[in-house]
Amino acid sequence: MRHILIAVALAAATAGHAQDAVQTDGDKYKVILENDCVRVLDYQDSPGQKTLQHRHPAFVLYALSAFQRTLTLPDATVLRRDFKPGDVMWSDAQTHIGENVGSTPTHVLIVEMKQQPTANCTRQ
Repeated sequence: MRHILIAVALAAATAGHAQDAVQTDGDKYKVILENDCVRVLDYQDSPGQKTLQHRHPAFVLYALSAFQRTLTLPDATVLRRDFKPGDVMWSDAQTHIGENVGSTPTHVLIVEMKQQPTANCTRQ
């Protein structure tokens, strides 16, 4: 039982300290706009590619291509996602490892919400 509690505590600590996606996978994530309200990321990968564990605040994802991927959460839960071009999804803040498990490249825009947006959400 003690080992299980330690594992759960370690997973929670790791999730809480997961790095920013642009830092962990700068070859896949590109910031295309950032202001006081949002950060917009362009994400691209190829079949078989996998990210390091990272964290996103609450976000909206817009699929620019069709692709299949898995998301592995810190508690080892694996989620499978299938997207078509034009699909849109909302997600609460999340820590995960993503993997392209399909036969086509992934290309998405991700709009991350800022925790405390200000009245100064300007064009950039």
